[in-house]
Amino acid sequence: MPDALDATPYDALLLLSFGGPEGPDDVVPFLENVTRGRGIPKERLKEVGRHYFLFGGVSPINGQNRALLDALRKDFADHGLDLPVYWGNRNWEPYLTDTLREMVRDGRRRILVLATSAYASYSGCRQYRENLAGALATLEAEGLVLPRIDKLRHYFNHPGFVEPMIDGVLRSLADLPDDVRTGAHIAFTTHSIPVSAADDSGPAAHHGDGGAYVEQHLDVARLIAGAVRERTGVDHPWRLVYQSRSGAPHIPWLEPDICDHLQEQHAAGVPAVVMAPIGFVSDHMEVLYDLDTEAGAKAGELGLPVRRSATVGADPRFAAAIRELILERASAERGQDVVPCALGALGPSHDVCPVGCCPARAPRPAACGADSPYA
Repeated sequence: MPDALDATPYDALLLLSFGGPEGPDDVVPFLENVTRGRGIPKERLKEVGRHYFLFGGVSPINGQNRALLDALRKDFADHGLDLPVYWGNRNWEPYLTDTLREMVRDGRRRILVLATSAYASYSGCRQYRENLAGALATLEAEGLVLPRIDKLRHYFNHPGFVEPMIDGVLRSLADLPDDVRTGAHIAFTTHSIPVSAADDSGPAAHHGDGGAYVEQHLDVARLIAGAVRERTGVDHPWRLVYQSRSGAPHIPWLEPDICDHLQEQHAAGVPAVVMAPIGFVSDHMEVLYDLDTEAGAKAGELGLPVRRSATVGADPRFAAAIRELILERASAERGQDVVPCALGALGPSHDVCPVGCCPARAPRPAACGADSPYA
């Protein structure tokens, strides 16, 4: 048996994710949860949800979270880490509030949270923290003893997150025909967000006043492109591009869109493109539909050879990275010296989100921050 690893003071890990429908009847109720408060008519939600219906009304994200749970539990057991793992979602079953209630009734009092979003932004970090605060407020109103909750730091530049993506890009390049492989362009993709939200995300490492969302993605793209160059001897051109825009047309969002980028690369004579979705932890709907379906169809129209590299998913190296992040945070909480693990130019992210980090237009209480009402 392996030597026991010490996660104290923590007594549980919560995998916190977005959630997704698991059948056709779930699609509209799920989208109502996602868009609650925006007054979007049901008929419009049916139109928005058409890409779910193409996949039988089932989002792959839930199955992928189950696979990650299995990978985490196996890694913990293999390495002697006695830490139970729970799962809760923001927008579908198992709901976050229900899972937290279960954890409290199981006697969990110090909980670490792993969010399935690796980067800084309102939608990728603070919104999860707001949901945590909302769930805690519900439990408080029910008279339950509230646990202390801490969120694991952003892991975008942890080797266990980056290395699987490097391998994915290398496999995609190797899968291209010999006559186009050397000249292939790499399009690193992530979710587009409003420009104002990107400007407010942060703080960025070098100037401290926002912009971390783009800065972090660029650092990961440089790491992967550099590793590909070192391992193949080919310096592939690359660019960070965006996908999955969902906002009103008059509001500026991050660009260029992946489909527009494919058109531009084809017009410039690029012989092939590898699409590398570095902004996503798993191959969920926005990867399968927006890249594999829509962007793939655009490439087909152009006659442009494309490959889409895999996301990290339940790769054992990612599970190991989460274990290392847990032990890093636990050691710091116990007052021990810690050397955080991070690649690239930015260094490790903060453990506690600073006041005003990634603000929303209508701010709400958020857990796991310097201004948290549940610290």
